Amino acid sequence: MVIGERLRKERERLGLSQTALAEVGGVGKTTQIKYEKGTSRPDTAYLSAVSDRGVDVLYVLKGKRSDTAQADALKVSFGEPSADHSPVKMYDIEAAAGAGRSFEGEPVKTTLYFSTAELTEQGLNPAQVVGIKVRGDSMDGTLADGDWVLVDRSNRDPKQEGVFLLLVSGERRIKRVQRLAGGALYLISDNDHYQPEMIKPQDMHDVEILGRCEIRIGRVL
Repeated sequence: MVIGERLRKERERLGLSQTALAEVGGVGKTTQIKYEKGTSRPDTAYLSAVSDRGVDVLYVLKGKRSDTAQADALKVSFGEPSADHSPVKMYDIEAAAGAGRSFEGEPVKTTLYFSTAELTEQGLNPAQVVGIKVRGDSMDGTLADGDWVLVDRSNRDPKQEGVFLLLVSGERRIKRVQRLAGGALYLISDNDHYQPEMIKPQDMHDVEILGRCEIRIGRVL
């Protein structure tokens, strides 16, 4: 997909006509059409202006979603499921306090229906995705209190590092995880006010990685 096609996709995601986005970018409709056809390239002034309107410029230029725009790109339905949407159960991390990685029987806060195609485009299997409501400030800078995060339960390998949902001594927690030499795990809070925690190999029986946190959804939900 080239720049023009991605620009068109972003415009359609935001529900804007070519005329409307052209006005936002300070150009005429003809210029907007040329941008989307790929016969002309947008300049920095245009990109800066449309970025303020919600266009994910990183995606337009590079084909890669910015962290803050990943969730916005997912089409969400609050109604009934359809052939094009997959249900994702959303849990409150404080309410979901049962043991083990299964969420069966846990209270569901709500169910959202995400575009199956968009989840797949993000590399996610809809059947393996759950939503978790973030509690506390230990991951401030990455995840804020009240955010939702989509967790890929099929990805529980800390070798690649990243932010994971874990069960630690029966408590579900979200931490940045690094695997150390010898098999120990290093649990890091992105908020500098919290000290990192090391889980020694002999204590690993108290820890279970439940899935990798993939997409943050802000409090607008």
